[in-house]
Amino acid sequence: MQIPRIFHPDLLATDSKVTLTPDATNHVANVLRLKEEHPIVLFNGDGNEYSAHIALAKKREVVAMVDAKLSLSVESPLPIHLGQGISKGDRMDLVIQKSVELGVQEITPIITERCVVKLSPERWQKKQQQWQKIIVGACEQSGRNSLPKLNDVVTLNDWVKQSTSELRLTLDPKSEQRMSQLPYSHQGIRLMIGPEGGFSDREVYISKEAGYASVSMGPRILRTETAALTSIAILQSQFGDI
Repeated sequence: MQIPRIFHPDLLATDSKVTLTPDATNHVANVLRLKEEHPIVLFNGDGNEYSAHIALAKKREVVAMVDAKLSLSVESPLPIHLGQGISKGDRMDLVIQKSVELGVQEITPIITERCVVKLSPERWQKKQQQWQKIIVGACEQSGRNSLPKLNDVVTLNDWVKQSTSELRLTLDPKSEQRMSQLPYSHQGIRLMIGPEGGFSDREVYISKEAGYASVSMGPRILRTETAALTSIAILQSQFGDI
């Protein structure tokens, strides 16, 4: 059985005991049904991982003993900041999960003109918590020891006004420039993807005015989740570690 990787949000130190969070406890004790002395790997987002074993295993409490600190990074050399137009249903969850697996370092959910998701501030906060859990789960699965940063939801107008030295890109099926023609950027890439229905003409215009270069991935129209993940994979293949 593969040794499970568990996220722990607090400080981790060799030869110390930690009580796992309720979510981690439920996963370890009730889903995986691990017993005492079973090895696990802990990480807290500091870029390291920690070998450990279960010292106490109860249904509602799991305590782990940290055995050693391991400096192990699987981070991509290409920083990608994904600005994803918020889509409905499970599509947004899928994009966040898979983009983390593909190595993005920062994610910003964007409200666009064609965004069909309308929520109150309280429900947006719950969405943020849900997306954060998805990021943690994707890091546990993919072996990442650094958590990508999840920013608050912003409007597209506010997104394009943000100052950045990254190469700014937006997908536009009308563009004649392909991703294979892009130059390498030492400052990383700021990638903006539209929701269902894409960007409006006004949004394409203001993004160009803000310095975003339009790129295309070919003649076919892709779903928002396909476009995001395919473009990240292409960029990682050209400039990253895929």
